[in-house]
Amino acid sequence: MQELLLAEKMAIQKIQTLHPQPGKTNKNISLDKYNFIRENVLAVLGKKELTHPELMEALSQRVKDNFEGNVKWYGETVKLDLEARKVIERTKTKPEKYRVIASK
Repeated sequence: MQELLLAEKMAIQKIQTLHPQPGKTNKNISLDKYNFIRENVLAVLGKKELTHPELMEALSQRVKDNFEGNVKWYGETVKLDLEARKVIERTKTKPEKYRVIASK
């Protein structure tokens, strides 16, 4: 039984996330969780620009019943990764808002 659990853990694919600020710590997280949160962050931001608290609240409300783990922690980790990969950006407005960068 323990061998089966170990094999399942080893089969979980991971992704090394990026951080938009050089020198900051990157996180190694489940690829499935990354993709799920990424899809939902982009869906929420596809509707309108949101402040950080609005984004985290909308994400939490959207996935709370279908996600195992700390939604806001994963949300923050994936949000930072998407910023580093130039998929989303912060506006220069006050307060700052997040939006999807239009593809060229």
